[in-house]
Amino acid sequence: MIKKEMIAMLLAGGQGSRLGVLTSNLAKPAVAFGGKYKIIDFPLSNCINSGVDTVGVLTQYRPLRLNQHIGIGIPWDLDRNIGGVTVLPPYEKSNNSEWYTGTANAIYQNLEFIDYYNPDYVLILSGDHIYKMDYEHMLEYHKSCNADITLATYEVPWEEASRFGVVIADDDGVISEFEEKPANPRSNKASMGIYIFSWKVLREALIALKDQPECDFGKHVIPYCHGNGKKVCAYDFKGYWKDVGTLGSYWEANMELVDIIPEFNLYEEFWKIYTKSDAIPPQYIDASGKVSRCIIGEGTEIYGDVENSVIGSCVTIGEGAVIRNSIIMNGVTIGDGAVIDKAIIAENVEVGKNAHLGVGEEAVNEMKPAVYAFGLVTIGENSVIPDGVSIGKNTAIYGKTEPSDYPDGALKSGGSIIKAGE
Repeated sequence: MIKKEMIAMLLAGGQGSRLGVLTSNLAKPAVAFGGKYKIIDFPLSNCINSGVDTVGVLTQYRPLRLNQHIGIGIPWDLDRNIGGVTVLPPYEKSNNSEWYTGTANAIYQNLEFIDYYNPDYVLILSGDHIYKMDYEHMLEYHKSCNADITLATYEVPWEEASRFGVVIADDDGVISEFEEKPANPRSNKASMGIYIFSWKVLREALIALKDQPECDFGKHVIPYCHGNGKKVCAYDFKGYWKDVGTLGSYWEANMELVDIIPEFNLYEEFWKIYTKSDAIPPQYIDASGKVSRCIIGEGTEIYGDVENSVIGSCVTIGEGAVIRNSIIMNGVTIGDGAVIDKAIIAENVEVGKNAHLGVGEEAVNEMKPAVYAFGLVTIGENSVIPDGVSIGKNTAIYGKTEPSDYPDGALKSGGSIIKAGE
């Protein structure tokens, strides 16, 4: 019989609707980050750096490119005969076929996978956080506390605590109370969505709650275990951690990478972040080009002025173009003389000559005010922006737009152009 001390289950099925047009055709964990990586690279790299060599990746929403990226796990040294990485989409069963309806339901539907490895412990991870963590340290803490469940926790600013599940713990780290997104939080110790369960405890809870609609760890499984006398402890994490669930936090986390002394360092030798890399030529910066405080991907050609930005691979930035405070993903073409300030531009977009993005005063987005905010211009993949148009702030564009889509040559701040069927 196969026996693993701890295996990881990585939840990567979320749509990430708060990232707007960036996830129209893409699961959130497959969104680009830092010019070279995908968001899912971070928890996968943490696993292999922590000695966790068996990972189940649970996919659901738009999984194609996520599956292609993971492949058989070669970049993370997870191509193994026993263990390694396994992609686990929902599948048809003899008596019914159903989607994953919650984080815990997704694990419940894969009991057979976990039982195959007969682990002592199961590590539950989210596929949409940027951080470096040694899960081995967390496991040692779990054992030393003699806990049934250990939650990784992080002290967030008090004004943000209501966005998270928060816990109240004693001086020994034992949790006495949970509050899921409380209006008036009594603690700023937030759950990071990273859990270690003793497998017997988790298995029993999942079976007991199998008929719970939309069964979730924070709302159902952990309160159920706690209510049945199980010992739940908090593991305080002190490193960098960012939930890149909104366009603002996603943009901010990328911009922090180009700080003079970045808070989150991609270049540490002892804790590498691994990813699938294509064989592409080096970047080229023309004599007319100018680059300051940037990350520039391979195969990118720069003939304009780029500052304080994260640029992916195989991007072309035309002569006289100016890019500031922006994220430009792989395969984007930016025409001569275009000016772009504080934008997120997804893969394979074409920006026309002399187009101006991020102009004027801010206005509330008319379509999705909670999503398209933070003063950003957000452009979905494969979109086309015509020559010479002007685009304001808190705007969203998705599709092959034409000059006729821009009254008087402009999309005002707070406006959106979403082409049907694209």
